[in-house]
Amino acid sequence: MSDLPALARNAKAWPFELARDVLKRVERNGLDGGAVIFETGYGPSGLPHMGTFGEVARTAMVRHAFRVLTGDQYPTRLICFSDDMDGMRKVPSNVPNQEMLHAHLGKPLTDVPDPFGTHEGFAQHNNARLRAFLDSFGFEYDFMSATEQYRSGAFDDVLIRALEKFDDIMGVMLPTLGAERQATYSPFLPISPTTGRVLYVPMKATDPKAGTITFEDEDGTDVTMPVTGGRTKLQWKPDFGMRWAALGVDFEMFGKDHQTNAPIYSRICKILGVEPPVQYVYELFLDEQGEKISKSKGNGLSVEEWLRYGTQESLSLYNFAKPRTAKRLYFDVIPKAVDEYYQHLAAYAGQEKDKQLENPVWHIHDGNPPSDVPPISFALLLNLASASGAEDKTALWGFIGRYVDGATPDTHPVLDGLAERAVAYYDDFVKPNKSYRLATDVERVAMEDLVVRLKALDPGETDSETIQSEVYAAGKEQPFENLRDWFQGLYEVLLGQSQGPRFGGFVAVYGIPETIALIERGLAGELAGVR
Repeated sequence: MSDLPALARNAKAWPFELARDVLKRVERNGLDGGAVIFETGYGPSGLPHMGTFGEVARTAMVRHAFRVLTGDQYPTRLICFSDDMDGMRKVPSNVPNQEMLHAHLGKPLTDVPDPFGTHEGFAQHNNARLRAFLDSFGFEYDFMSATEQYRSGAFDDVLIRALEKFDDIMGVMLPTLGAERQATYSPFLPISPTTGRVLYVPMKATDPKAGTITFEDEDGTDVTMPVTGGRTKLQWKPDFGMRWAALGVDFEMFGKDHQTNAPIYSRICKILGVEPPVQYVYELFLDEQGEKISKSKGNGLSVEEWLRYGTQESLSLYNFAKPRTAKRLYFDVIPKAVDEYYQHLAAYAGQEKDKQLENPVWHIHDGNPPSDVPPISFALLLNLASASGAEDKTALWGFIGRYVDGATPDTHPVLDGLAERAVAYYDDFVKPNKSYRLATDVERVAMEDLVVRLKALDPGETDSETIQSEVYAAGKEQPFENLRDWFQGLYEVLLGQSQGPRFGGFVAVYGIPETIALIERGLAGELAGVR
């Protein structure tokens, strides 16, 4: 383990690049927050989603890289910060008791009653959901509530500083606003003492020495009150910079939609006397049509949907890979992500230590990846389900148990989980879209030849490599322009899809007699519905 910090200094994986930047900041500034602070933010106006998972997972990877880089020289914290003091601007369409919620529009989310009736407030309900969500993945983090920080006085010193720098902050914000908004803008949002709502009103006066602001309340009266103790909160852009300064944040990443505002956050943090944290902007996921995923639209893929068909590790891999590249987040990316994870895992044990630090599984598992690599790929399980029309994983185990000597769900729990997911994926996405066709004349001759070759194999020569050689030989005997056309023909005629697994491996698991019967059914037109 002692050589890991030295290797980490030159590691190219993006978490190490960011960890080295964080170390430079810490060496310049010390531990502003009592530890090296890695932060992620969450808006509790809705439930946790794919972006929440990705942000926490990626930040956790940077934190672990930093700890390895520094040999755990510094204490670290990952803070998951909930912006739960924001006013509720609209009622979400997917929650009960809509009429009741409308009566509380404008109030801090923690002061809005819980429409589900399980917690003190709406934000408290969503915060609990967030924490349960993060706990289910085993993340190590500290939860922090904006409401608690404001009302406990934890932010008071920085809020007074912001009041002292009121004009400087306005000087940053006003050029970014239109004329109409400029006329009413204030970085401070008072909480109305009469209605409890978050007010977007201009300040009539500010008194840094007294620590107070004066504004017109909703009933038309002028109110002078302290900015401290949770009586006010900051607008979201100044709030970003204030939070960095108050907590001593050393690292935060956010989506590309924040990119234009990031310099504003940084300038306000500097105005408050603190160097901004290291920042990392990641690309947003796209939906099936290549459009940006939106919580309000509900497009894209949820974490729960991914985990119905793919593993948690495959989801982590998808977030690890090329975070600055826009990627489609839809169901068809799951099988490849599952198999790519296990390919990385299979390669890990044989790699030199420096190469292991570049391997995604090292980052996914905090440097201690498991060793259990299933003997059958997810893609192959999908095609077994397709060829056999499996309705549950038990049907797949009939093939698996024959291919892997002595294998059972108990001896191979990882493979059992993949089999269950493969059947679910087949049932929901492959089965409805299967489209068989008849073989061409050239394909027919090649498939008939393949049947002869399979029948001629010695029982001791049924490994996937031997079978694959016979599949290649049958294709090479015929005038295919490209052997890819031969394999595509096998998939379209026999499996009803244009792509498939390595065919020799499929035959080895599915069985030679079963494959011969499948080919004969395909050639007879039974699969395509022609007799």
